[in-house]
Amino acid sequence: MQSNAITLAITGASGTPYGLRLLELLLQAGETVYLMVSSPGRMVLEQESDLRLPSRPSEIRSILEHRYPCRPDQLQVFGKEEWGAPIASGSAAPRAMVVCPCTGGTLAAIACGASRSLIERAADVVLKERRQLILVPREMPFSALHLENMLKLARLGAVIMPPSPGFYHRPQTVQALVDFVVARILDHLSVKQDLVPRWGSDAYG
Repeated sequence: MQSNAITLAITGASGTPYGLRLLELLLQAGETVYLMVSSPGRMVLEQESDLRLPSRPSEIRSILEHRYPCRPDQLQVFGKEEWGAPIASGSAAPRAMVVCPCTGGTLAAIACGASRSLIERAADVVLKERRQLILVPREMPFSALHLENMLKLARLGAVIMPPSPGFYHRPQTVQALVDFVVARILDHLSVKQDLVPRWGSDAYG
C-alpha cells in the first residue's frame, strides 16, 4: 500500500538551505511530509541558517510548524531510531523520498543497504518498493567512490541531482540559486512550481 506522503531527509552536508526551502514549498503545496534531520544535519543547519533545532522530533515539529504554517498532521518528524515510523516498512512506503542535502556517508550507506538509521532504512524501503528516490549529494570534487555509489544507485532507479544551479535566469541572489535547484526537485516530484521561468519561455526572449 503506497502512502501519498513525501519523505524528506536533511543530512549533515553543506546545502541545508536547499532542504529547508524544499520543505517550505512542499508544505505550501499541501503535501504531507515525513521529515528526518540527522544530528550532523542539525549542526549544519545552525551554521548555515538562523534555525536551531533541538534533538526531540516533537520539538522539531513544533518549531517548523511555527515557521512554515501547515495543516495539523501535515508535517510528521521522526527520530534516528524510530523504527515504528511508517517509512520503516514497505507496507506504508511513501510515494517519494528526497535526501537533501545528502552526505557522502549517507550515499554510501544507501548504496550498500546498511539501514543503520531510519534515514537509511527509509531509503532502502523506497528502493525495494520501487518508489521514487531523489538524492542531492553536496560534495566537490567527487571521488571515484562517490561516483561509483551514485552510478550504482542510478542503476537501481534513484535520481541523482547534485545541486548545480543554472545561470540562464540571471540570478541576483543566493535565494535565486537555491530556488533553481529546488524547482528541479519539485518538477521530478510532480509538484507544481513557478520558481524559475522555464527554458524557452518568453522570460528569456
